[in-house]
Order: sequence, then C-alpha cells, then structure tokens
Amino acid sequence: MKQFFIKLGDHPIYKKLLKEPLTYVAGAVLLAVFQIAHFAALGSGWGVTSAFANWGTWIYKALGGDASGWVYYASEKMQKELNTSFLADGASIRNLGIVLGAFAATLFASQFKIKKIKSLRQVIAAILGGLLMGYGARLANGCNIGALFTAISSFSLSGWVFGAFLLVGAFLGSKLLAKYFM
Repeated sequence: MKQFFIKLGDHPIYKKLLKEPLTYVAGAVLLAVFQIAHFAALGSGWGVTSAFANWGTWIYKALGGDASGWVYYASEKMQKELNTSFLADGASIRNLGIVLGAFAATLFASQFKIKKIKSLRQVIAAILGGLLMGYGARLANGCNIGALFTAISSFSLSGWVFGAFLLVGAFLGSKLLAKYFM
C-alpha cells in the first residue's frame, strides 16, 4: 500500500493537480465558474462572513440571549436565518467546506506544518488582526468574497471601491508586519 502512495505522489497528473499551484488564470476561471454555479443554484451571491454573525448569534441564543429584536435580524429572511441551525445554513456549510478544502489542499501538496509560537506579541497581534478583519468585514457588508468578488461580478461599483481600499490596506499591513513582526 505504501508503494501505491509513493507512485501516486510521483505521477505527473497528481503533481500538476494537487502539488503545484494553479496559475492565476486557472484560479480566476475556477472562481468564476463557482460563482456562476452558486448564483444559479442558490439565487444569491457568494458570501462568507454573514455566517460568522449567525454563529455568534446562535452561541448568544444558546447562552439564553434573545436576538430577535436586533436590527440585523429585522427582515423576514434574516429571521429565518436566526431560527435555522448550523447544518441547515448553506453559508455555514460553505465555510466548513472552505476550511476542510484548504486543509486537504495543504495535505495533498505536502505543505502542512505546525509552527512554534514565537512570542506573546505574535499571539496578541494575530488575535487583534483577526478581530479587526472580522469587524471590517461586517462594516463592509462582506469580506473579499462578498464585498469584492460577488460585487464586481454583479457590476457593482462598491466592489471596485472595496478592491482599491483592500490594496491600500494590504500594502500598509505588510509594511507594519515587516516593521514590527519580522
């Protein structure tokens, strides 16, 4: 059995599809196909961060809170999401698929590594960065998937504005990262 996996790992098709990165064009075409399929099947744009708001609300409800009066859940559609479960929520399943797919891709490409935490400063920066990204994603009404990718594919000016500020933020973030954490 071990020999089978060694041969499989050396096969050129395996290397091309699972070990080597896709070209930018191939990635763009696949994203476009997935976006079209998602829109055709579900009638809505592709999004990620709305599920996180639902997860937080479900935890809040499990602890005895009542979110039914929140403005975020004012519409009938959002009331339905409030009263659904993790396994019945398409966005939650997609997010789980993204995490599991990224993990599988890392394993297939033999790139999985557990890195040692260097310092408490690194942990604090990661937590703070994650919280700021989550907050910014909710302010923008989505992350780079919903606010950028879905908006641009729907011919919305907001996607291009989001993209411009995304580039500025990435530039500034990389400068801060290099100055303080490298």
